[in-house]
Amino acid sequence: DPLWSRGLGDVYKRQVGREATDDFYATHFLRTLFMKPAKEIRVGNIIMVDSKPMIVLRSDVNGSSRTGFTYKWKMKNLLTNTPMENVFRGDDKFDVVVLDKKPVTYSYFADPLYVFMDEEYNQYEIEEENLGDALHYLKDGMECEAVFYDGKAISVELPITIARQVVYSEPAVKGNTSGNVLKEAKIENAVEAHRHTVQVPLFVSQDDVIEIDTRTNEYKRVVRNLSLIHISEPTRPERI
Repeated sequence: DPLWSRGLGDVYKRQVGREATDDFYATHFLRTLFMKPAKEIRVGNIIMVDSKPMIVLRSDVNGSSRTGFTYKWKMKNLLTNTPMENVFRGDDKFDVVVLDKKPVTYSYFADPLYVFMDEEYNQYEIEEENLGDALHYLKDGMECEAVFYDGKAISVELPITIARQVVYSEPAVKGNTSGNVLKEAKIENAVEAHRHTVQVPLFVSQDDVIEIDTRTNEYKRVVRNLSLIHISEPTRPERI
């Protein structure tokens, strides 16, 4: 590649401390030259950890704005399929690998695979372990982006916010609108076994539609009229 011969191989060597012989880098390195802090990494992103390409499958956030946040990630090595867990600070930075993406919608569950479809009716099968937190929000026709590696769909990225109906919750407490006291609410899911529980304020009722931040899996607000909700699109990293 002429670009490689113009010195990017040296950039690679300076960044990761070894020669550019790895097949993964030979194919994808030209699109990894930007970094993000841990607080901006989302489930489904591909990042470099110890010079290895890892897909983030789950992210648990702990801490507060006063003490600072930490992020516990469940990851998998794309080259070896080896699982890994680690905890990072919000300002720890990582190289983000920009792989090909395509808008898709969730179609159906074909045990043990989950099938997504693009606008040309091409179907893509993704393993359960690669979906991570996306399993919490499965819904027929759910819009998301499939992430591809070596021509295969390996994960999906959800919109930043998503709306789901509460299918079960304890009765609402009238007059309590503070949101300081929380209770559990189970949300709809196309696969009942994956119905997820979200902490919501006491005033939230069964059958309410709530907005959830998919980065933290946290309740944001009640949406009583679906036509008024604006669902943010997945953030698209700038391609180098």
